[in-house]
Amino acid sequence: MEHTVGETTVVELRGDVDILTAPSLASRLDALTAGPCPDLVLDLRSATFIDCTGLGVLCRARNRAEARQGRFRLVTGSAGFRRILRAVGLAEVFELYSDLGTALAPAMRATAPAAG
Repeated sequence: MEHTVGETTVVELRGDVDILTAPSLASRLDALTAGPCPDLVLDLRSATFIDCTGLGVLCRARNRAEARQGRFRLVTGSAGFRRILRAVGLAEVFELYSDLGTALAPAMRATAPAAG
């Protein structure tokens, strides 16, 4: 599911983000990060599982957005997912937020991201 808030595209991921779903997700995220200054928020609160292929897709999208002077943020309330990101050394790589409103607020105010 995808919608726009201001200049930001919000993509809500549901269910598993794994080797089976990664190709279609990667294709969509490639399209969303193709232009200049992409502003993208992935809402992972409804995602139930993510494997290393899914993490690779998220890393690729983040790298593409940043290479084009854009932003890429993740929303998750899952302590387990945050633990996985810490374990693989990615916790400091992503802008992480606990709720969508907080993830969107810095972009609207054009200030530095809040810890979340």
